[in-house]
Amino acid sequence: MKLPDLSAYDAAGVRDWGGDVDTVKTAAGAANLAFHSVDAAHADSKSALLAALAKGLKLPEHFGNNWDALADCLEDGDWLGSHGVAIVIRHAASYRKAHATDWETLSDILSEAAEYWRERHKPFWVFVH
Repeated sequence: MKLPDLSAYDAAGVRDWGGDVDTVKTAAGAANLAFHSVDAAHADSKSALLAALAKGLKLPEHFGNNWDALADCLEDGDWLGSHGVAIVIRHAASYRKAHATDWETLSDILSEAAEYWRERHKPFWVFVH
């Protein structure tokens, strides 16, 4: 599985990824993007998933642990950095299967953030592993 060019903001978005996480991390560094890894292995509820996202994405302490707060944080230029971001959500399969509605909400929020940053010419990549 080959990664797209991570510096290409117009192609950025949410993608399934079966490859190695280090490949994404290396490519993010080469594209001068911030890199975050979220471990969803122990996420068995919406609150646990939000906690995993807060930790992995290094969201600010004032993060409100709800979908609206997540959407707000992802569209914050201070959080994103000056060049864009690549995010890997690891061990997502069991949560995705057990909590399909919440996963769809998360996917929508991530896709909307990618579109928001695309309009501002900054790559926002999410790879679901």
